[in-house]
Amino acid sequence: MRIDLVSLFPQMCRAVLDAGVVGKAIEAKLVDVVVTDPRQFCEDRHGVVDGPPYGGGPGMILRAPPLVMAVESVRRSSARVILMSPTGATFNQELAQEFTEEDQLVLVCGRYKGFDERIVELLAAQELSLGDFVLSGGELAALAVVDAVIRRIPGALGDMDSADGDSFSRGREGLLDAASYTRPPEYRGLKVPEVLLSGDHAAIDEWRRQSSLARTRARRPDLLDEHENESGK
Repeated sequence: MRIDLVSLFPQMCRAVLDAGVVGKAIEAKLVDVVVTDPRQFCEDRHGVVDGPPYGGGPGMILRAPPLVMAVESVRRSSARVILMSPTGATFNQELAQEFTEEDQLVLVCGRYKGFDERIVELLAAQELSLGDFVLSGGELAALAVVDAVIRRIPGALGDMDSADGDSFSRGREGLLDAASYTRPPEYRGLKVPEVLLSGDHAAIDEWRRQSSLARTRARRPDLLDEHENESGK
């Protein structure tokens, strides 16, 4: 799999790509990640990538020519092009899994007030957001997508069962993960639930299922509603 990042701040991207699970997956050649700066495709010597919006108004807009040409320089015919934008659909675990099945992802990092709409149209791009908030640029959002996708690639994690048990995952039926504990068995008067120390795997599984449901009910009841609707309950 290949992932391309189109960014005006490639140094931000490279700092994250060298570390952790992502860095190890790249080093192991499980995925190839390339960063491209659209300033290379500007027609003027100053590398101007933005301009004021037609019709007036505040802010600057990313120009179509350098962004489109940057994507076209790296895109294969089967690539899926994603624009990181607060106006896009919300990224989730299901999409992270879906993206692992692509041969190539091209993630374009937004900046300033947004994209010239012709970028969306000419690239047949999908707009994607991390949530209902605005960042200074799309680099952090794109890198979050990269991390979420790469950790779903077989071999990226030492234990794939760990990823399957993540919150929102298929193994977790789209619910939040259960509470977790590790050593010591007691800390400042708080004890690990006895069932987790019992060795009774059936009882532990049931405890974790109930913990997952309780956490989801308290923190994300919307997910529980979706789960019950899909289950026909």
